[in-house]
Amino acid sequence: MSAGARAGARATVRRRGIARTLPGIALGVAGLFALAGCAANAGGATGGGHDGHSTTETETEAPAGAGTAADVMFAQMMIPHHEQALEMSGIVLAKAGLDPEVAALAEEIEAAQGPEIAQLEAWLDEWDAPREMPGGGHGMSGMLTGDELAALEAADAATASQLFLEQMIEHHEGAVEMAEEQLASGSHEGAIEMAEAIVATQTAEIERMQALLEG
Repeated sequence: MSAGARAGARATVRRRGIARTLPGIALGVAGLFALAGCAANAGGATGGGHDGHSTTETETEAPAGAGTAADVMFAQMMIPHHEQALEMSGIVLAKAGLDPEVAALAEEIEAAQGPEIAQLEAWLDEWDAPREMPGGGHGMSGMLTGDELAALEAADAATASQLFLEQMIEHHEGAVEMAEEQLASGSHEGAIEMAEAIVATQTAEIERMQALLEG
């Protein structure tokens, strides 16, 4: 073979080698881009997972309607306080010849505080909290002793009317005090609204009972 022919043959071989190599290079580059894309997606998933983790944390936080320790204490203390108000009202309403204005007041107390007890119990169930405070809880202002309840029950209608007004004023003052503590420390929207209603309603009833005593 002449020198020119050999040179031409070598050029042909090089061209064929390059032709065969280029697709391999292209595939390699494509593979690199594919891997980079996967890495980006993985990074995006990780990044998204980070953002998603933040969202998950937000979603798993205590819901806005959950009761705090202050809300739970408010419910646990107000239930027995209200129950005694119902007991006092029931005692005087059983009296024949009771002053009509006192009777109307006792009926209003029953109508207001019975549903509030039910709502407080429902919240404690929702918060997975016991109905009673562990260890008996704290003393509640305005609560009558057993002897005071017995005196109310033993009294005739006229005496019972006066006793009821005097005792219920003190009892209401205790409830208002507890409700104001809830307004200062609580966070549950419904419990705060109830505390506001207790302050407004029972303050007005205190003034009404004071007027009845004076009259």
